[in-house]
Amino acid sequence: MKNILITGANKGIGFETARQLAQLNYFVYLGSRDSENGLEAIRKLNEMGITNVATLVVDVADIYSVRQARQELETKINALDILINNAAIAGDQPQDFVNGDVENLRRVFDTNFFGAIQITLEFLPLLKKSGAASIINVSSEVGSIALRTAAGRNTNRDKYNAYGASKTALNAFTVMLANELTDTGIRVNSVTPGYTATDLNQFQGAKTVEQGALPIVKLATENNPDITAMFFKDGGEVPW
Repeated sequence: MKNILITGANKGIGFETARQLAQLNYFVYLGSRDSENGLEAIRKLNEMGITNVATLVVDVADIYSVRQARQELETKINALDILINNAAIAGDQPQDFVNGDVENLRRVFDTNFFGAIQITLEFLPLLKKSGAASIINVSSEVGSIALRTAAGRNTNRDKYNAYGASKTALNAFTVMLANELTDTGIRVNSVTPGYTATDLNQFQGAKTVEQGALPIVKLATENNPDITAMFFKDGGEVPW
């Protein structure tokens, strides 16, 4: 049974992704900043008859928490097959750069960008022990420069500029890390769930969490070694 770690998995898209992957016979570790929230998520899954899950306390923005989580997971598994960097925060409003708060931008980047980097690098040795590991960075269309500059773009989402900028940076990390890991067999890709109704957007998204998790699950179960340094959505690729 392959092992998966999903950060920010005690609720929302992360939780639903964990549920779907566990039902596909993966063993899923649900990363959660709070122990009680993580255990509650496990309880809910157990009530659904899903037992191939466990919680892992980890705050991706805290390097000491990340290191402790890695040390704990090393006592439970010999290799990590898939890392899904899902943990993210939306940040406070307003987020336009003219009127926004630089400290708010730092907080968003600490979780959405630096957090993903910290946990990836810390867990990389465990990923290298897998025969064919995969790193999946959960991104967003608002992080796509191509879509942001396209004619007829949806400017209503410009209020998520800090969040969008952090996802643009995450996409750059995806490509650069994929290139660095070319000879290791580890694939690195970005994926967007689409505009999904979660507490990240006050449940204003048009998609359900079940729908939002689908492209993440599809990418996680993809075994093609040539699929790396790419950006996906439900139905195909997303331009960078």
